[in-house]
Amino acid sequence: MENLERAAHLSGLIQRRINKERKYRTKTNFFEEYDDDTFICRFRISKTSAKYILKKIETKIRSPTERNRAISAAEILLLALRFYASGSFLICVADFCGVSVPSASRAVSKVSKAIAGLAPTFIKMPKTSTESESANRAFHQIAKFPKVVGCIDCTHIRIQSPGGENAEIFRNRKGYFSINVQAVCNANLELTDLVFRWPGSAHDSNIFSNSRLKHRFEQNEFKKCFLLGDSGYGVSNYMMTPLLHPNTPAEKLYNEYQYSELY
Repeated sequence: MENLERAAHLSGLIQRRINKERKYRTKTNFFEEYDDDTFICRFRISKTSAKYILKKIETKIRSPTERNRAISAAEILLLALRFYASGSFLICVADFCGVSVPSASRAVSKVSKAIAGLAPTFIKMPKTSTESESANRAFHQIAKFPKVVGCIDCTHIRIQSPGGENAEIFRNRKGYFSINVQAVCNANLELTDLVFRWPGSAHDSNIFSNSRLKHRFEQNEFKKCFLLGDSGYGVSNYMMTPLLHPNTPAEKLYNEYQYSELY
């Protein structure tokens, strides 16, 4: 008798589960809902740029199924962009976009990998003499520096403590956990080289000394062109840094022009 009652109870639960109507969260088409200024405020990127990125990665992030209510590629991209822009918890981004937290997590992961996959196409140093000369001219127009192909510096990307025995190597000199990312940009502020595998305690000059970019300069791949760096880097035949104690008018002018290039 007890078994029959238990079976009836389970059957009732299953039936209610089957009959329960599935509730969908309301999704907003942010491309249509927001004007340009509001869109940039929410996603830190323009509609035009977002649509350009979508065109580049749509096939990689599109849902593999055509089932009802599947999240579209545009929704997946905007969810990830909102996460990047706000730096908030996934649950907040999921609520903002009207999806579940697991769906938000998958979307951010999928978009991040797809965008990272575009790096070889967009992040690259000059490869030909024509490209190098074009970069030289662009820098020369800013502050009359000759033969410059890039400005180099590092920036700390804050992270949570990774835990484990080696967690402290990620703590930088300012006291928080980070990854020290080396970046090179051209005169148009476009990234041309990135190194993002060093913990926060790593010094800028040490990152450069162990980078492939330094090897390429030492092999004269860039035909006696220069990088501009701050005083954290050592002076060499391919690295120009500010003078620590400028005395003559020419030395002061050199520092002034270099500052205008770097900043």
